[in-house]
Amino acid sequence: MISKAMILAAGFGKRLNPLTLECPKPLLKIGNETFLSNTINFLEKLAIKKVVINTHYLANQITEYLNKKNFNLDIEIINEKEKILDTGGGMLNALRFFKESFLCINPDTIWNINYVKEVKKMEKDFFLKKKCHLLVVNKLKSFDKSINGDFNLRENLVTRQEDDNLKYVYTGLQIINPEVFSNINEEIFSINKVWDDLIMKKELFGQESKIDFLHASTLQVYKKLNFK
Repeated sequence: MISKAMILAAGFGKRLNPLTLECPKPLLKIGNETFLSNTINFLEKLAIKKVVINTHYLANQITEYLNKKNFNLDIEIINEKEKILDTGGGMLNALRFFKESFLCINPDTIWNINYVKEVKKMEKDFFLKKKCHLLVVNKLKSFDKSINGDFNLRENLVTRQEDDNLKYVYTGLQIINPEVFSNINEEIFSINKVWDDLIMKKELFGQESKIDFLHASTLQVYKKLNFK
């Protein structure tokens, strides 16, 4: 069973300017919660015991918020003080906390209880494949209708040929084995570097979510979601 997770919270949130000029995106309100508290509460429902959160932009605000909230989970903060390491670099920098496979999640998706069943199935399937498993959704189920597809699925294998009509969007949740980072010598890189390598090897798997995809992709979408 997966017992540890990482929340990627170091980004600048530029697409939500001007709201993120003084507040980091994970601390923006969504209903009565923040993106970050909603994500942590969701991880608790998944029976996650330890959470690692990377920070960079307005990092002190996130640290202060977590200290005040006093969540039930064991939370470790990694502050990327000097420079933001991007998604892949941030995960690689945190691997000392993950000796076994772990869940990695973006806080700007509105996670809800309906995802628990899907993630549990994903977890079960992951241990048959061992490398990396993404939760994806058909872009037709996205609240943001302007969003572009990231991938296609062929019998649970993730593909993305440039000339394809990419139908599936990454929801922001994956289960990943630390060994996929073993041959990477870069410090700053996108997780797409890992995914592309696994796609070439036919080792990147995906599970299709059937849940409507609510994701704060732009300021306009965020405002609409908050009054939904």
